[in-house]
Amino acid sequence: MFRKFVRLILTLCYRVKLVGSEHLDQIEGRALIVANHASFLDPILLWAYLPDDVTFAINTHIAKKFWAKPALRFCRVLPVDTGNPMSVKTLTHHLKENQRVVLFPEGRITVTGALMKIYDGAGLIADKSDSPLLPVRIDGAQYTPFSRLRGIVRLRWFPTITLNILPPVRLEVPPEVTGDQRRMKLGAMLEQLMTDMVFSTGDHRRTLFQAVLDARKIHGNRRVIMEDMQRMPVTYSALVTRILALGGKLGKMTDEKEAVGLLLPSTITTVSVLLGLSSRGRIPAMLNYTAGSTNLLSACAAAEIKTVITAKRFIEMAKLENDLAQLATQVKIVFLEDVAASITFIDKAMALLGSLGLYKRHDHSADVDGPAVILFTSGSEGRPKGVVLSHVNLLSNCHQLSSKIDFNAHDRLLNVLPLFHSFGLTAGTLTPLFSGMYCFLYPSPLHYRVIPEVSYDINATILFATNTFLAGYAKHAHAYDFYSVRLVFAGAEKLMPETRRLWSEKFGIRILEGYGVTETSPALAANTAMHCRTGSVGRLLPGIRHQLERVEGIAEGGKLHVSGPNVMLGYYLSTEPGKLKPPSSVFGPGWHDTGDLVTIDEEGYVFIRGRVKRFAKIGGEMVSLTAVEEMAAKLWPDNLHMAASLPDPQKGERILLITDRPKAERAELIEHARKEGYSEIHLPRSIHVVDHMPLLVTGKIDMQAALTWLKQKEAA
Repeated sequence: MFRKFVRLILTLCYRVKLVGSEHLDQIEGRALIVANHASFLDPILLWAYLPDDVTFAINTHIAKKFWAKPALRFCRVLPVDTGNPMSVKTLTHHLKENQRVVLFPEGRITVTGALMKIYDGAGLIADKSDSPLLPVRIDGAQYTPFSRLRGIVRLRWFPTITLNILPPVRLEVPPEVTGDQRRMKLGAMLEQLMTDMVFSTGDHRRTLFQAVLDARKIHGNRRVIMEDMQRMPVTYSALVTRILALGGKLGKMTDEKEAVGLLLPSTITTVSVLLGLSSRGRIPAMLNYTAGSTNLLSACAAAEIKTVITAKRFIEMAKLENDLAQLATQVKIVFLEDVAASITFIDKAMALLGSLGLYKRHDHSADVDGPAVILFTSGSEGRPKGVVLSHVNLLSNCHQLSSKIDFNAHDRLLNVLPLFHSFGLTAGTLTPLFSGMYCFLYPSPLHYRVIPEVSYDINATILFATNTFLAGYAKHAHAYDFYSVRLVFAGAEKLMPETRRLWSEKFGIRILEGYGVTETSPALAANTAMHCRTGSVGRLLPGIRHQLERVEGIAEGGKLHVSGPNVMLGYYLSTEPGKLKPPSSVFGPGWHDTGDLVTIDEEGYVFIRGRVKRFAKIGGEMVSLTAVEEMAAKLWPDNLHMAASLPDPQKGERILLITDRPKAERAELIEHARKEGYSEIHLPRSIHVVDHMPLLVTGKIDMQAALTWLKQKEAA
């Protein structure tokens, strides 16, 4: 009777939802119920809504507290001393008696909002007692005053709480794995289970605009969420008002489901335009303003873009007048200054009322599986392709990142990457926006002296960048500029050992390398503070399946194919305008061929060996051009290098090295290669010195431009 009364009170106060209760019926006999620990309410919630015959494993020190004793009289508890090795045996014996035990593997209430360290004892207990694990996700309790997140998230007395019960799982470890190795293996499997639980119970099936509204509801109207170089911070409510105002005007100029080009820098206005178009059922296409008129026209043709939105001031500052003139011959150009001038007082009032929910908002993008945004590949290896990503793709990838990495609303993220780049859009902008994090948008990653000062000024805690940019910041920054930064993530290109060492020695910061491709929204793998292996790009994110395709001539690893909710809808190609080409793979529909050669170790860490296209076949043997570049980088770490292959009548192909190292000598490289143990086949036939290595705005070497220069020089 008392349990029913408590359940009624909890239901009235927190509107508790029990999802997946049918999974309780799949268990016969004993089971170990593992749950995340969000607040002091957790045991009460589980006691009230789970079956009567569960036992709570509780810390003996907590059991002795005066405030805990009255509550413990109403439920079955098993006091456990976590410092006593016999505690594992105690719980194991209890489970073997066909009992159901509730355990919090984190061992403490979260103080970040994300999963804390997962102790491997729970996995060992399940293994020794031959018990299935029943994962339970407690969501919403972290926003109550009974959590430990005061000052990190907006707390309120009565948020909605959901208990998600997932299907039971057994941890299967081969019997030959014993001792500490078995314990560690079980612990890793349990942690993966808990991470998958957090991701799979997230709400990915929403539009981008709805996700912004939901984030505002959680974190509050007045939460300052974004700032740019105008130094005028905006709150959630102010951002939603801008989205509605711009979306209303731009919606009248375009058709529903039309792809609309955005030629704009990283500013709050650009984010507002992007989400404003999305809220009206249009598909924003993020154009790379550094790509040149030829690639811009190709991109517009591929996605059948009829209208491009830009700003007069931006075109003037970026000196894009000629590119815009070329674009204007094929598409209609809309300037934001003209749009802003056309917004009347009534338009602003209606947008404000709409942001307050006082009149019905029109979100036509009801198809969450439909296109949400179009990004374009860099074109470093050919003409850019339009990558079509859905609302589910983008939201899934945001949740994959936040379920793996301990982001929280207390963080302050500095995003220096452009919004037309998938890394800058998803990881650097949408993830903080949906997570309640403050995000500072900086328009160019090339300002090596300014960006460290910006980080110091805004007290940034998280930084996303590429190896090239991180190396530049480290060389020009004061040792105290990044004093507040706790997480630095490198992606888009290989992190060089020299850059890693420089950041560690100068700032005391460990750079966490990640990996992704535009076609997967983009993140696929990442090192984290808890799980990091030097030289790898981390473990695959939750929800991602993978297979390796064997490549002839490559003895180790294979070409990576992936499948998951973050994999794109398909490509738009300039050769087939407007026709969506789904991802293709030898493993069937829904799989994407990344084109990257990888190896994956026993613990799941992914090591990138290079792109399959970037291998030269010399005398029947496959040689990685990336390895040649790494060899040169070790010798000349302060310069940029690109290896290329050209046809050779005797050996099939020959390797050449392009570098911006003045007076680079092949003899010096040969001596270095011998000391480092490289084989003779890795040595470039010749070295070509350029004054300035051509770069994309992301910091990657523009391989197409470099290769064109090389071919012209060879022909001359």
